Amino acid sequence: MVPCTGRVEEVVMMKAFENGADGVMVVGCLEGDCHFLEGNLRARRRVERVAALLTDAGIGGERIRMFNLSAGEGSKFAAYAEEMDQHIKKLGPSPINIVRGTPQPVASQGERT
Repeated sequence: MVPCTGRVEEVVMMKAFENGADGVMVVGCLEGDCHFLEGNLRARRRVERVAALLTDAGIGGERIRMFNLSAGEGSKFAAYAEEMDQHIKKLGPSPINIVRGTPQPVASQGERT
């Protein structure tokens, strides 16, 4: 657990793909409303760097996304999770999993990989 998305390092995001995730969503507080001042902005830059790395590696930068919402927006979180789930289903298994021969199951909401 981390107190802020700004503490999520690029290596953690990349490790999720290495561990079999077909997609990764990072959810932070609203931009301009971070308790840690600029943590969510730092997280967005990291997500963008990971997306660029994934694109360069042929995996696809569209497999990682960042969403922003406030703690009281549970229904919005659910909508974002559903949107991400549908997006990843359209993309299909990660090329990493295809090379392995069998797609790895993706952690469901709330699980840690």
